[in-house]
Amino acid sequence: MVNKMKVIVTGGAGFVGTNLIKRLLKDGHKVISFDNYSTGFKKNEQKGCQYFNLDITKIKDYSFIEGILEDYIKVDVIFHIAALARIQPSIIAPKKTIENNFNGTLNILEYARKNNIEVVYAGSSSKHHGLYGSPYAWSKYGGEELCKLYSEVYDLTTTICRFYNVYGPYQILKGTYATIIGVFQMQYLSGKPLTITGDGEQRRDFTYIDDIVDGLVSCVGKKSKAKEYEFGTGKNYSINELADMFDCEKTYIPARQGEYDVTLCDYSKAEKELGYKPTDNLKKYIKQWLGKNKYET
Repeated sequence: MVNKMKVIVTGGAGFVGTNLIKRLLKDGHKVISFDNYSTGFKKNEQKGCQYFNLDITKIKDYSFIEGILEDYIKVDVIFHIAALARIQPSIIAPKKTIENNFNGTLNILEYARKNNIEVVYAGSSSKHHGLYGSPYAWSKYGGEELCKLYSEVYDLTTTICRFYNVYGPYQILKGTYATIIGVFQMQYLSGKPLTITGDGEQRRDFTYIDDIVDGLVSCVGKKSKAKEYEFGTGKNYSINELADMFDCEKTYIPARQGEYDVTLCDYSKAEKELGYKPTDNLKKYIKQWLGKNKYET
């Protein structure tokens, strides 16, 4: 992304979207955000970005978007990050998850088709662990298939980016959509034992948010027709190992439906074609976080 561009980020008030917007603004791009604030927060908004409270699943009249975009009408790229992004909530509310993730992606691609806008789509590594293990996994893979359809039939430039267990600043610490590191951080701050599902030997490839952002921006301008890239570190840790990094009490609860044993990224294609070079910052990140948030037991 060398040239200064006009960019839409869907889900721009969420975890990944906020970090991406910070990078885009730093690089001098004009950025707007579409977010319905279901899992994003007003406090995440960045000065210099134009934010719209917009539910992309309810877009019917595309002239409405063009009307609010004003001088942003000629958008160069859409980073489609918006999604309901957790397995367990999707099992509880499948219709909500599928409507949000699949229909939202369809609407974004249709808007992009009508205006010839490149789309970088945030997929999920859950694709590798059974498409029918959860509505979330199916809905995100469905979004990938839509990208392929629109690239094949309409020659739309799209790129599919699969993330592996992202962590870092602005991650959600509590509630239904908090990820494991956010949950552990909140439990630590509350002086509670860390809750581990199953035996804790399931392994995850934890990826720092800056590496994800690097991967996303490297996709732009490659004239991709639904090329798929994996963004992780190529190294994983067990949940027990992760919990040990916090050096506090642990408690075990039953395993949950839809969870899988191992995630491990092969990012060789992204490295070769995009120059993607991830870092393994997990231990350093937690150590620094603990240094700022130490409590006395």
